[in-house]
Amino acid sequence: MYNFLQRLGRSLMLPVAVLPAAAIIIGIGNLLKALEVTPTLAEFIFQSGIAVLEQLGLLFAIGVALGMAKKNDGSVALAAVVGYFVVTSVLKTETLAKILSVKEDSLNIGFTAMNNQNVFIGLIIGLIAAFCYNKFSGTELPTALSFFSGKRLVPIMTAFLSVILTIILLFVWPFVYSGIISFGKWIMDFGAFGAFLYGFFNRLLIPTGLHHALNSVFWFDLAGINDIAKFQTGEGAVKGITGRYMAGFFPVMMFGVPAAALAMYQTADSKQKKRVAGLMLAGSISAFFVGVTEPIEFAFMFAAPVLFVIHALLTGLSLFIAALFHWTAGFSFSAGLIDFLLSLINPVSNHPWMLMVQGVVFFVIYYVVFRVAISVFNLNTPGRGDEKIADPVDEEGVSSESGKGGKYSAMSTQIISGLGGKENITSLTNCATRLRLEVANIDQIDKAQIKQSGAAGVTTSGQHNVQVIIGTQVQQVADEVERQLESE
Repeated sequence: MYNFLQRLGRSLMLPVAVLPAAAIIIGIGNLLKALEVTPTLAEFIFQSGIAVLEQLGLLFAIGVALGMAKKNDGSVALAAVVGYFVVTSVLKTETLAKILSVKEDSLNIGFTAMNNQNVFIGLIIGLIAAFCYNKFSGTELPTALSFFSGKRLVPIMTAFLSVILTIILLFVWPFVYSGIISFGKWIMDFGAFGAFLYGFFNRLLIPTGLHHALNSVFWFDLAGINDIAKFQTGEGAVKGITGRYMAGFFPVMMFGVPAAALAMYQTADSKQKKRVAGLMLAGSISAFFVGVTEPIEFAFMFAAPVLFVIHALLTGLSLFIAALFHWTAGFSFSAGLIDFLLSLINPVSNHPWMLMVQGVVFFVIYYVVFRVAISVFNLNTPGRGDEKIADPVDEEGVSSESGKGGKYSAMSTQIISGLGGKENITSLTNCATRLRLEVANIDQIDKAQIKQSGAAGVTTSGQHNVQVIIGTQVQQVADEVERQLESE
């Protein structure tokens, strides 16, 4: 179950990664609208960005299907599209009213959410498509039906299962929808304190990857909150309220996390500072500009868990303060500088510059708290105690920057070796910053060797699951590792 939930969290990153394109396009449209120079062109560009957000459910169906399938194959994506259209087309109010011979306004209001923005249905369909691929992609039918064997069978079986799902949802969906709405309203009723609870648990769930699932409740249209789409489009937005589940992340990711990195650098042993500087500088740049904080968080998450709890509490506090004073800004990917600049031209944002003032304050708080905690409790952050960083050199003295294929080739070779060799690796995927692997024998893993490759850290769970924290270059490393695994 743990591995399943972890993979699901990783799968959500694929559709989320598409959203920055929509945000940039919408931002350009808002800028042109503000200038009032070319209203026709501004509306054209604005609607082009909205078109992406209006297909979120379908994007999530495809992303989850690809992420949960045993192999990234086009047939599983096609199956997800087929399944999603079956469910949403039949259960939309106008179609359902004809089937049941009733008026549309007599149907449960939950069926109005059966459209291409329904992320919840997208998640379910994605899981069904992945199941069909894993189960039937290798199936061989009798000769008369052989044309439909293998991968061609996947969308067919997905369609049949989607029909069954449609029948179930016809009776269950009104209760499911009402339950999700109640959960969202329960948090919303807490107001600013609800934002604190969300921010706190958002950070605590990072090690499991389940923070993506929690985010879906508040950022997308699962419980009627839909913070991202409402902020970007302005439809249904309330100034000072819409964006409260995003705004508080800006002070943390742009200022707090880099401050924590500075504290860890300055408390590192003198001989280790140069090596720690490279790791912390790269992570800080990533956090400030893009809002990707995992390279730094994983540097202390397991080595000094007390710092991670402090980090979670401070994140909750940041969301609480921003929500309390109604300072709002939004993002489509994460709370970095790029998304903040786009928020400045979004009419839904409310006093966004105050988030930068709050960020400066949080920089000081993070730096002081982290430095004092590290020094007083003698915590093993990078460059201290057991967390000293070795030179990126393998046992034979070959630098990770060298090698025939460049730094990613040498780095990947050493990672594979540290994982126990090709024969010990049974599956490989990646999220925004981490390699996620399954191994046959977890006892064969050499964490020290993997770290020497240049990885920020290594975590294990259960008997077979391993995560190698790389950073923003994870895709290049994953591609090279996969290439080497597939080579003779």
